[in-house]
Amino acid sequence: MGNSSKSEPKGYIEIVVGNHQILHGFDANNKEIIEEVVVEKAAKKLIAIERVQSVSEKFILTTYAFGRMVYWEYEGSYKKLKEKLAEAK
Repeated sequence: MGNSSKSEPKGYIEIVVGNHQILHGFDANNKEIIEEVVVEKAAKKLIAIERVQSVSEKFILTTYAFGRMVYWEYEGSYKKLKEKLAEAK
């Protein structure tokens, strides 16, 4: 049932991510401080499901070090990502 790799540890999902935006916080005017990161090539990444905050058809939002958040562009379908998250629990 499902397509999760057997090499994925319980509580993690493996996805292919590319460009991303790091939310560093907010300035004095409550405007987001965002760093745009453009990569040459997408790469596989293991993400702990407890770090996942939300998923859209284009991005997966995760918590990051030092109170930051990251919007990752991911490859694949929204439906398959939802299935992976459900299976990883």
